[in-house]
Amino acid sequence: MNAQHSTGINIQQTNKSLIKITETMITFNINKPSKEICPKIQNKIDCLTKPLGSLGRLESLALKIGTIQQTDTPALRNPHNILFAADHGVIEEGVSVSPKAVTWQQLSHFSKGGAGINFLCNQHGFRLVLVDAGVDYDIPEGRGIIDCKIRKSTRNFLHGPAMTNKEFELALERGAKVVEDVFDSGCNVVSFGEMGSGNTSSSSMWMHVFTGIPLAECIGAGAGLDKAGVSHKLDVLSRAMENYSGGNRPEDYMAWFGGYEMVMAVGGMLKAAELGMLIIVDGFIMTACILAASRLYPDVLEYAVFGHQGDEAGHNLMLRFLGADAILHLGLRLGEGSGAVCAYPILESAVRMINEMDSFESVGVIKYF
Repeated sequence: MNAQHSTGINIQQTNKSLIKITETMITFNINKPSKEICPKIQNKIDCLTKPLGSLGRLESLALKIGTIQQTDTPALRNPHNILFAADHGVIEEGVSVSPKAVTWQQLSHFSKGGAGINFLCNQHGFRLVLVDAGVDYDIPEGRGIIDCKIRKSTRNFLHGPAMTNKEFELALERGAKVVEDVFDSGCNVVSFGEMGSGNTSSSSMWMHVFTGIPLAECIGAGAGLDKAGVSHKLDVLSRAMENYSGGNRPEDYMAWFGGYEMVMAVGGMLKAAELGMLIIVDGFIMTACILAASRLYPDVLEYAVFGHQGDEAGHNLMLRFLGADAILHLGLRLGEGSGAVCAYPILESAVRMINEMDSFESVGVIKYF
């Protein structure tokens, strides 16, 4: 499947609109959904022809989606999975088994179809949007990959900031613009994926600085490090933390340790919340992104559901820190948005429940609870 034909985004127009670098960081107007409608939604759920609470998690998800959309007849329309790809300078320290070349090779693979995220998007009716956020390669034109490249890879954060403040701001803007475009195409539910050698290291750093959880508990095998590799990764990231000389704002930590694809995902999540969209959060890396986004705008979490609890070390701890209950526990650690897309049918079932089930009153059945 060619990603260009599956997105509905005018790539040429998108690129043109992203050239300017602003002098001040983009801001978002995120309104916390009103809870006034919750009793109405809950009453409708409670009066469906079933024992009270018998559809369990579907009921709480229906309430969440209805609250986001401020209606007791919620709808999921035109779902998109936006996959941002970029490379990380810290890979120079041997913290990943995947070389940088894998990033552009997989991104090209995604554009042709046949990868994990392709079959899942095809199965569940998602449009796959592929974005070059900072891949260390000149991606050929005509492959349906949106060119939002800021730089060929971030810098090595062991020795200094991964990106400049200007690059950080531009990544937020570009991520937000991609989401704005899919929203304009009629999408109201979006998931985010990633591809980038070294990005579990950046995610571990964000997790550590934003939760206070010891760094050793934030680090895992990533794409397949052995025990010695994980130990080396911890050593590198510990030294990087010791070398940190930036400020104390969330933006400072995000720019110093982050990846371009991660910051674009943050910008996309914040824009999705501003637009009242449902955000399906994927695994370890995207959970680190929603965590970081919440440090800028806490109410972004009101628009998020967590698709799955992944197999990467630290993901469960981060979910617990956020008070999040993942929908699926399948042992996934692929990334790409795979766990979020897998969870979509459960969300669809929640919406169908509240819209398609009869009420006791409408069919003349006596309540039996």
